Formats: sequence, C-alpha cells, structure tokens
Amino acid sequence: MGTNTHVLAIPFPLQGHINPMLQLCNRLSSKGVRVTFVTTVSVSKTLQTKTGSINLINIETVPDFTIQEVDGLDIYEIYIRSFRASITNGISDIIKKQRDSGFPVKAIVYDSVIPWSLDIANENGLKGAVLFTQPCAVSSIFYHMHKGTLEISRDEGSEVLLPGMPVMGLKDLPTLVYDMNSYPSLLRLLVEQFSTFEKADWRLFNTFDKLEDEILKWMATKYPIRTIGPTVPSMYIDKRIQGNNDYGLSLFKPKTESWAEWLDTKDDQSVIYVSFGSLADLSEKQMEEIALGLTETKCSFLWVVRDSEQSKLPQDFTSDQLTEKGLIVNWCSQLEVLSHRSVGCFLTHGGWNSTLEALVLGVPMVVMPQWTDQTTNAKFIADVWRTGVRCKENGNGIVTREEVIVCVNDVMKGERGREIRRNVLKWKDLAIEAVSEGGSSDKNVTEFVTELKSA
Repeated sequence: MGTNTHVLAIPFPLQGHINPMLQLCNRLSSKGVRVTFVTTVSVSKTLQTKTGSINLINIETVPDFTIQEVDGLDIYEIYIRSFRASITNGISDIIKKQRDSGFPVKAIVYDSVIPWSLDIANENGLKGAVLFTQPCAVSSIFYHMHKGTLEISRDEGSEVLLPGMPVMGLKDLPTLVYDMNSYPSLLRLLVEQFSTFEKADWRLFNTFDKLEDEILKWMATKYPIRTIGPTVPSMYIDKRIQGNNDYGLSLFKPKTESWAEWLDTKDDQSVIYVSFGSLADLSEKQMEEIALGLTETKCSFLWVVRDSEQSKLPQDFTSDQLTEKGLIVNWCSQLEVLSHRSVGCFLTHGGWNSTLEALVLGVPMVVMPQWTDQTTNAKFIADVWRTGVRCKENGNGIVTREEVIVCVNDVMKGERGREIRRNVLKWKDLAIEAVSEGGSSDKNVTEFVTELKSA
C-alpha cells in the first residue's frame, strides 16, 4: 500500500494504554502505513526497539513533565494536565519535522482519554482516529454518562438496565461510577473521552465483533465504529507480523529470569499464575489472605509482586521459604507465562489487556477486581463469556483465603473447571479468527488503512 501514508500515534503514558496502541501501530505498519509513535522521553527509553517488536515504527518524544502540587487538584488531575501541556507544546514541531523530512502526516491516532488530541490534529489540518482501549461494554457506560442517560439507583440490590448489556448490579459498574466521589478527576476523564466520539473521523475499539456482539451493534447505531482487537502481539495470535513477539515495552525490569526454568519443572495446567497489573495497590490484609489462600491450595503458584508491594507480604512468605510450592518475582513476561503449558489458571485483577491475553492464550481466570473497569470486566468474564469466576468480598471488602481456595478449585478442578476451559478455548479460536487474514478485525484495519490512504 506504500509508505506515503503517515500517521502519528499518541497513547496515554501508562503501560495499559501504551501496549494496545503499540500493537495497533504494528498492524498499521505491517499494512504499509508509516507510523510515528509519540511519547515522553522517559517512556521512550523503555521501548525495546532492538527486539524487533517495533522496528518498523518511528519514535518521537516530547519532554518529560514534572508533577507539581496545585491546591485543589488531585494527583491524577495534575498528571493529566501536565501530560497535555507536554504534548501540546511538542506536537507541532514533530509534525513540521516530519513534513520537512518528506513524510507529511495525514492523521493522528489518539487514545480516547486524551480527546484534546483531535483539536491538535484539526489545527494542523489532519484527520483524527480515536482508539478506545477499554471494552465496548465499559465504554458504553461512560457514553451514557456523557449523554446524561445513565439512570442508577443507589440501593444495594438495584438492577442496572442498559441497551445491549446484560442485567447488572450496582457493583458490576466501574468503581468510579458506583462510587462517584472516589476519584472525581478520573471519572471526568473517562466521561470526557466521548467528547470527540462524534467529531473524530474514525472510532476504533480494542475488542472483536463476536466477543461483544450486542453492545457493539448498539454503539454502531450512534456512529460508525470499528473493532481492531485483540491487540496482542502477533506471535501469540496470528503469527503474521515477523518479529512481533512482545509489546516492545516494559516499565518494570526483572531481577531474574528464574520463573521460566521454574515453570518448566511443573506439570501441565498445575500452576496458578497471580498478577494484579502495574497499578494495583492491595492492602496488607488482602495480600495476607491471598498468600494464605494460595498456600492452602493443592497447586503451585507464580506470583508477580512489584518491589513497592513486597513489604506487604507475610514475613515468612518468600520464595526461599516456599521452596517448590510457590515463586515470587517482581516482574515476568506475562505472555510467556500465560502461554506456558504448566499454567492452569490466572488469578488476576481483570484489567482489559490481561483479560484479552488470557482469552487469546486459552487460560481460565479467577478475577479479583480492584477498581475502574475491572468490576465490569469481571461481570462479563464470570457471567457472559463464562471463562472464569469472580471472587466475592466479605463485609470488610476483603477476599478471604477461603474464597481464594474455593475459586481456584472451581476453575482448576471438576465439571465447572472443565466447562470454563471449554469456553476459554472457544473464545480463543474466535479471537484468533478475528485477527487472522480476512477476519473481522483484520478487515477493519485494512479498511481503515485504505481510507487513510485516500484521506
């Protein structure tokens, strides 16, 4: 298709937002689009261009921003404003530099949570494509909030009825919605992501048609949308993009690679993989309950605990003391772990990237949602796709050790476990079909590229 078609990609600078944007960029690049990925200087240093994962993508940086406290603003609001200033100040120079180099930019692909990027595009005479990195089901809830059409009762047992969605309880909504006072600036960010929904030239969603069939059809009645997911590296899904083995990014560095050899010593589908993502902040009591629950299961476990969280573990809970039963690491390649033959289930916070990875790699889930979209993802995992179970909290908001044991056993053993595994493998096949040549997501990316070219 020729590389005269050139786009800038601007993700929000968190790993869960950068990964899907990078993978979309890989897809665009593989179809002949020239891609310039715009991020901050510090994030750019973590992009592993030498792995071959992003060797077709040009990287440009804007200066890092400093976080300075401002009276009346929370840390998230300050962070968002600082990032906006950094991008706004640097992007015009990047566009001019590319034009002077003979590679004029046609469009900006931007993360939905930074809708002001469309203004930058339009001011520079460019088109805009918005990428929604969360599932369409979650996005639709914020769409209703943006339009003022979300009606919910605060009564504990009340039901939430929305078009294209299953019947939901209050605690199935994103945490920012059922507890509106928890992080008001984040809630505003997620509601305002729809401020450019109607003005953007393209609307892209990191999901696939069959996974969210009903809600996607409803959303498409508002404005044309395209599914382009799941945005998992090609090696793990359709193997069509050479060298696309990982995300090409990690904001965390491992101390050791011992987990790979450790997994090799375990039986097939015998290990619980435990990870709560790059942002989770569990209480000391919750960490203790998970630790004791894992110890009392009959399974081995591999638990990723970031350096900043390790002090919350029980004192006698180290890899040395656990011997063969468990291994605690500060980082690992989640894709490699989930694709390992020994992993039988994934104890997860239910973030969207982790959910898609588990689906693509055929791993059942035990979901312990923490905040934002994870509660809604957990609802779909347990009740709609039936690819896992959701842990129930006690009256103090803690998932007890007994609950951990019951949920793990449900997924790893017996008829329910076998049914969950069958469902997981069904969705795995459908995800691969969507991204493979001629699949729904592949067609959508191809059409997007065709339209970019003629823009």
